[in-house]
Amino acid sequence: MRSQWLKVHPDDTVVVALRDYAAGESVQVEKGEVILKDNVPSGHKIAIREVAVGADIIKYGYPIGKASTLIQTGEWVHTHNVQTGLTGALEYEYLPTKSEKAKETSSLPTFQGYIRKNGEVGVRNEIWIINTVGCINKTAEMIARLGNERFQREGVDGVYHFPHPFGCSQLGDDLHNTQKILASLVHHPNAAGVLVLGLGCENNYLASFKEAIGPYEEERVKFLGVQEAADEIEEGLALIEELSDYAASFSRQPVPVSRLRVGLKCGGSDGFSGITANPLVGAFSDRLIAHGGTTVLTEVPEMFGAETILMQRAENEHVFTQMVGLINGFKDYFIKHGQPVYENPSPGNKEGGITTLEEKSLGCVQKGGFAPVMDILPYGGRVTKPGLNIVQGPGNDLVSVTALSAAGAHIVLFTTGRGTPFGGPVPTVKISTNSQLYEKKKNWIDFNAGSLLEGNDIGTLSSDLFQYLIQLASGEKNTQNERFGYKEIAIFKDGVIL
Repeated sequence: MRSQWLKVHPDDTVVVALRDYAAGESVQVEKGEVILKDNVPSGHKIAIREVAVGADIIKYGYPIGKASTLIQTGEWVHTHNVQTGLTGALEYEYLPTKSEKAKETSSLPTFQGYIRKNGEVGVRNEIWIINTVGCINKTAEMIARLGNERFQREGVDGVYHFPHPFGCSQLGDDLHNTQKILASLVHHPNAAGVLVLGLGCENNYLASFKEAIGPYEEERVKFLGVQEAADEIEEGLALIEELSDYAASFSRQPVPVSRLRVGLKCGGSDGFSGITANPLVGAFSDRLIAHGGTTVLTEVPEMFGAETILMQRAENEHVFTQMVGLINGFKDYFIKHGQPVYENPSPGNKEGGITTLEEKSLGCVQKGGFAPVMDILPYGGRVTKPGLNIVQGPGNDLVSVTALSAAGAHIVLFTTGRGTPFGGPVPTVKISTNSQLYEKKKNWIDFNAGSLLEGNDIGTLSSDLFQYLIQLASGEKNTQNERFGYKEIAIFKDGVIL
């Protein structure tokens, strides 16, 4: 009979319930029978030994918090008797661990991608409308809708716009962040052609935004100032027609998987996130990197409490120093706004079984597997080095997936124990942590990691996920967010609006 509880690490002082338990039921552990003193929901923790007040609770082999009251064997372990052990800012020491760059010995797989004229590779052949300011969101929406109706081309995957509220009345770094994200999206190779729409009176006016974009191909990127146009809709559609013709000149061809860049994100976590979906994504990341590919992590506040695991894998001391700045910079951001640094997890996370930020972070960082950290990118920065990269960004789903896309990720793997219909500007693969969610939300979820709790092994499932990504990148499959048109962006805000 399959076990109905799980001990993640031999040193753990808790086990995870794989079903709802009632008080009075028992679990059989190494040291004997444990009688439950409380009802314990699925995904939540059961104490398998007594924990004194102030002592560490151990899960994943690491402390996930401290007992705020005496915890007896068999008790439900959660927010009522556990508190975070994290306090204040920390100092870090460079203590690298040996992290081998695994090399895949099998032949290098390929996918069917689009090779752009600048040598970049895309997995979709879309037309993107990027507007410099939120005032013309509806204009972009209308041009996209009419463009899809009028200019369908064989091999062109559609016209898309990405509404946002910014670009006007922003100052300093806030405006700079908006420009960096939008400029990086302009360069994204999933877009065969880009129409940049400007209004004409915004802070992010077209001339300034062109400087943020830098060099570009004139046949691929078109510009339209809405205030200058007599009929912005028809003029915009004329440019969309040109871009559609240009996009139709590309066709899929074999590309080595080493050119693939995949973003790694978790959202709406539960007690199984660090047991199923996140380790599965970590195994995928290691496999892609072994083939010479690239993965990108973000969600910096959700590294707090587990950041040293990543720091010890820094490729060199320079990368380590960059990561210390990344972590402490985000802590300073919280402090600057008078907010507690460790105000996490969310109510939904807690309902799913996550008690403290340490527990969430220890599960979160598993998405990065065991590869060395090769580079640290600023918010809006774009990947230049293969291997595991980390980009500055918050935990917020929309903001972080946008940052991963802007960094150059062709696809984002999005693990979830709670579910969400959201999708970013690139294919966003929703991976469920449990089979119940997968069965319930077929229109949201693309891949089920919950089968790891039902006898499937991680090696086989990571191979299945790898093959799924090859098919997805080749256009043989679409994600649920693509099927239903859920393609959104959000931009990080940290400044004054006039």
